[in-house]
Amino acid sequence: MEIFGYRFANEALLEQALTTASYRMRDPKAADNQRLEFLGDAVLQMLATEYVFARHPHEHEGKLTARRKHMVSTQALVKAAGSTDLVSRLRMSPEDSQQLKSGKVLADAVEAVLGAVWLDGGSEAARKVFAYLQLVEDASPSEWADNSKGELQVHTQAMKPPRQPKYELVKTEGKSHDPLFTVKVTVEGVGEATGQGRTKKEAESEAARKLLNEINSLAERKGKVR
Repeated sequence: MEIFGYRFANEALLEQALTTASYRMRDPKAADNQRLEFLGDAVLQMLATEYVFARHPHEHEGKLTARRKHMVSTQALVKAAGSTDLVSRLRMSPEDSQQLKSGKVLADAVEAVLGAVWLDGGSEAARKVFAYLQLVEDASPSEWADNSKGELQVHTQAMKPPRQPKYELVKTEGKSHDPLFTVKVTVEGVGEATGQGRTKKEAESEAARKLLNEINSLAERKGKVR
């Protein structure tokens, strides 16, 4: 039996990977794909990390984390599965058929198959299936152009230990119909920056952008010193 360009030696593993948990309500003796999905999720995270790390050698941890997040997202997995015959091969209950629209059943199945491949053929086989899926890393640098708060959040959560940006309204100036907000963002152990805008959201975004610039400048200086 073959799927995602890989032929299984142990076909029972593939059958299990294609069996959803609710299918057991119809066939209690069937082994479902939950354990394989657990394993496959870890394998997918590792391979996606390996991929973005090698492909983007000059990006900081925050952007690499964002790229990996996109590659392993439900949306990316469903898109990859859509170009295969995975849906028609799933063993699932009518309830699962209704949940296909949410994508979770398909995404779990992709991860379960990857976990089964890892057990059946090892790391190299899993890498070939990962390449076959052609998961898209949508988090290009331009994605952050209007989302400085999002980029800062991703960057700080990827730190060890994870940090949380804190935004504080410093002052409000101008007339009530045309205010000017000043906001300060602080990240513990990293620094702070202030930004201004006609709305608090704009001011927060500007503050985040300035702090990100400081973080990136510091990283570049450290890189040159090395």
